[in-house]
Amino acid sequence: MASTSTPLTLPVLPLDGEVVLPGMVVPLDLSDSEVRAAVEAAQAAARSTPGKPRVLLVPRIDGTYANTGVLGTVEQVGRLADGDPGALIRGRGRVRIGAGTTGPGAALWVEGTSVGETVPEPLPGQVAELVKEYKALATAWLRKRGAWQVVDRVQAIDDVSALADNSGYSPFLTTDQKVELLETADPVARLKLATQQLRDHLAEQDVAESIAKDVQEGVDKQQREFLLRRQLEAVRKELRELNGEQEGEESDDYRTRVEAADLPEKVREAALKEVDKLERSSDQSPEGSWIRTWLDTVLEMPWNERTEDAYDIRGAKAVLDAEHSGLEDVKERITEYLAVRKRRDDRGLGVVGGRRGGAVLALVGPPGVGKTSLGESVAHAMGRKFVRVALGGVRDEAEIRGHRRTYVGALPGRVVRAVKEAGSMNPVVLLDEIDKVGSDFRGDPAAALLEVLDPAQNHTFRDHYLEVELDLSDVVFLATANVLEAIPEALADRMEIVRLDGYTEDEKVVIARDHLLPRQLERAGLDKDEVTIDEGALRKLAGEYTREAGVRTLERSVARLLRKIAAQHELGERELPFTVRDEDLRDLIGRPHHVPESAQDPAERRTSVPGVATGLAVTGAGGDVLFVEASLADPETGAAGLTLTGQLGDVMKESAQIALSFLRSHGAELELPVADLKDRGVHIHFPAGAVPKDGPSAGITMTTALASLLSGRLVRTDVAMTGEVSLTGRVLPIGGVKQKLLAAHRAGVTTVIIPKRNEPDLDDVPAEVLDKLDVHAVTDVRQVLELALAPATSGAAPEVPVAA
Repeated sequence: MASTSTPLTLPVLPLDGEVVLPGMVVPLDLSDSEVRAAVEAAQAAARSTPGKPRVLLVPRIDGTYANTGVLGTVEQVGRLADGDPGALIRGRGRVRIGAGTTGPGAALWVEGTSVGETVPEPLPGQVAELVKEYKALATAWLRKRGAWQVVDRVQAIDDVSALADNSGYSPFLTTDQKVELLETADPVARLKLATQQLRDHLAEQDVAESIAKDVQEGVDKQQREFLLRRQLEAVRKELRELNGEQEGEESDDYRTRVEAADLPEKVREAALKEVDKLERSSDQSPEGSWIRTWLDTVLEMPWNERTEDAYDIRGAKAVLDAEHSGLEDVKERITEYLAVRKRRDDRGLGVVGGRRGGAVLALVGPPGVGKTSLGESVAHAMGRKFVRVALGGVRDEAEIRGHRRTYVGALPGRVVRAVKEAGSMNPVVLLDEIDKVGSDFRGDPAAALLEVLDPAQNHTFRDHYLEVELDLSDVVFLATANVLEAIPEALADRMEIVRLDGYTEDEKVVIARDHLLPRQLERAGLDKDEVTIDEGALRKLAGEYTREAGVRTLERSVARLLRKIAAQHELGERELPFTVRDEDLRDLIGRPHHVPESAQDPAERRTSVPGVATGLAVTGAGGDVLFVEASLADPETGAAGLTLTGQLGDVMKESAQIALSFLRSHGAELELPVADLKDRGVHIHFPAGAVPKDGPSAGITMTTALASLLSGRLVRTDVAMTGEVSLTGRVLPIGGVKQKLLAAHRAGVTTVIIPKRNEPDLDDVPAEVLDKLDVHAVTDVRQVLELALAPATSGAAPEVPVAA
């Protein structure tokens, strides 16, 4: 295969963004100055030489000319189809561009070398196969476009070079691809390149057609489905009009809402199944309304909504300190939780095993210590939504787990409703009064709470109404209770117990000053500058006008005081501003209701006679002082045995029997006249008889009362005690030491006797309380009697109370 070269001098006709190959016939617009100059220059040169005017067609890409052009002859000059002047030019052969030269006219003239091409005859086998393949590919492409006349023309081309240059008509080739064809001088190589370009285009076209077909099928299916749905709506509308019904909201497209909602995959599948049922159900079917209610509930749930935790640990602690005084255990636990959450989040451990780092805390303590308000403060400190769920008196298991959808008026459980109300999947949910949950024939709600409050399984909680898995592992559950023993053991085991045992008098004064007084001033319509209460008055309110573990009654006393001042001001009886001092309290709100026993006249104290001892107890309202009275029956009545009164439980009755048995067996050792216990009846009474009492912790108190009765020695007024007694006289440990010591402090007691094994519990008692109490830890009843009984009066016979 050889080529020949011929020198030429031609005017340049630049083609911007276009490429003309040999054999192509193209019309050019003469309104372009460069095109017109080249044609005119060629016409001027043709006048002195035979033949048609010749120009050099050169592609110009971004202002740069190609190295190879095409020799073109001007076949005709006239007007184009749009009426503009034009010229018809035919490409003749390739020309390799050389140096510029001069010539007639304003056109650019260059010297070039004509590139002649020869192909051996006959064609080699590989070239013949290449020609055959190209014609087949070109025919396939032309048939898809419906260009049958062009098919015949392509089939009639046998020259390899002409066949390759015929690709210049292909509209799918880019300018760069056409320039590559132009600059490829070898006809066979050019045909291979044209074949590859055509093959690639057909492959791309097949893929595009396949995609277009799939898209069209999907569009056709959607159009068909849309048409059928519109027809279904029209039929339903006609049926409603036929039945005289008003048009409701049936037009709401639940399918569109479900598909547009951000739902978990399993929830989406369940919702779409219900949508299918809804579309198949009739308007008269009650199932339709059930499905619509269920779909509304599912779509309103915040499946993927979460609030960002505030990981400012110092800021969270500051919020807790500002909103609640005391309660250090709870504040430390919340601070620890936030610190661990922050570290886990920093290390990418937010979700482990499908579970997140939620928390389940139980705040146990007497009323009024701030358990419920603490939940809101925790949510504030964490930057989360807060929802309160009241469980007091709930007796239906469906209140927790939801109703089955088959019931009329079915609703999801309170836990699901709380999450929906919060609008996020990680709120702080306060389960208020969890110890007040009851059970009856409708089930046990406490048992339904076992899964909710179990961190190991609440990430797949399944409500009976929703019947889809709900992840509760990121919810912070705070449960409140007054009595821990009232919570079922299995439920209490799933929660971290945090005890709130009440406030000291100093803490109450701080709370009243910083929290209660500002709030009640606002409610009474008073400014903080108009009424102030000094610390002495607040301390007297906390110590003598109220006696409680919490501050609820204290707040009511403050409110009553401010109302009284406001009313007096409106009546013109008092000028503002006014400062309330402790001596003003009696005139404003009356006398104190809880004067400490130590402040009473010695002759009026309960322990002013033998047989009365002061004990300590824990009630649902916190710690309290408990008095025990003992008396011996007149021997002439013949009433022997033990009588117990005061609404005592079985355990407390047994403690009384144990105390009596111990004194009978060890009376001689204690120098007590135990003969009186054999011949005379013993009566033990616990005042406040309307209040039920039970527990073993009054054992040493009853023993001391009986010993005082028999010995005639008074029990010290400033002594209170708690502890279980055994038949051998051992003092055994009890519970609620902190609450009992707080109660002793409130009652003005200065000496407290506790079991030796309860000595570690003193670490939980505030230091300011321990500083004011003389606490004795004992192991034996003999130590109790030695500490509690006053010395016997010498020469005086003991006066023993006698039961009438």
